[in-house]
Amino acid sequence: MQSRRDRGDLSLPHISLIGAPTDIGAGHRGASMGPEALRVAGLAEALRARGLEVADRGNLAGPVNPWLPPEDGYRHLAQVEAWNRSVADAVDAELAQGRLPVLLGGDHSLAIGSIGAVARHCRRHHHRLVVLWLDAHADFNTHRITPSGNIHGMPVACLCGQGPHELTTLTGASPALHAEEIRQIGIRSVDPGERRLVHEAGLAIYDMRYVDEVGMRRVMEEALSGVDAATHLHVSFDVDFLDPGIAPGVGTTVQGGPNYREAQLVMEMIADSGRLSSLDIMELNPAFDDHNRTARLAVDLVESLFGKSTLMRG
Repeated sequence: MQSRRDRGDLSLPHISLIGAPTDIGAGHRGASMGPEALRVAGLAEALRARGLEVADRGNLAGPVNPWLPPEDGYRHLAQVEAWNRSVADAVDAELAQGRLPVLLGGDHSLAIGSIGAVARHCRRHHHRLVVLWLDAHADFNTHRITPSGNIHGMPVACLCGQGPHELTTLTGASPALHAEEIRQIGIRSVDPGERRLVHEAGLAIYDMRYVDEVGMRRVMEEALSGVDAATHLHVSFDVDFLDPGIAPGVGTTVQGGPNYREAQLVMEMIADSGRLSSLDIMELNPAFDDHNRTARLAVDLVESLFGKSTLMRG
């Protein structure tokens, strides 16, 4: 089947919601409830109200969280691998049908499977890949430097070829992702050893200091530079990207993140590019939320990713 890009139709994508209800890679329980919280907040209904065709594929299944200590620097490696294989297969199946997969996490370790599948799809179809990683954290830890062993702090490193063989080769080629294909926005919490690895890898990081200095508009113009009709744009949206004052429902809050208006601008400028082709919504943790407030905000922002605008000028 032709992809949306092959059909030349990017205006009204057909969307598939894929739930991954697990906190297998996290340090707190509760992200496993994220997919249902997004459904309760009306994600599918909000997108359908925008004229989009939305299919909810339900939830993937995988190992239960055994809540064990790290082994050789990793917590739950076998279980994380199993969940990511399920995610990769599900995302790959939707891309093959020309649909836009939206992964409802779940913790951010699942991006290994999601982005790995997207990268494999892009290699097959000779598309350029750009990943926008919206997060408070760089997620470039390895088992040698991790303070916790939690694999949700390692997905970018694994995608870039630094990590256990089970995860770096999960979707075939290693590395699945090259440094020049990823732009990280909103970063404000990086472990000391992780900082060195990030610099060595050459990742493009737009941290909050840079956002404060130049403004979110310029950040997004730089992050989206080079995105064109041949680009598959993947957005990996960790809800802790947002300032906890507006989004308390995450397990790893970090003060000083984007406010509501800055976050809306990020989403609207991505929508303006017309190239969004796959999406992760990660680390929503209802156990820390206030009456599903963070889930409702996430739905609001995802609506903007798909074209809702606050612009009043004609």
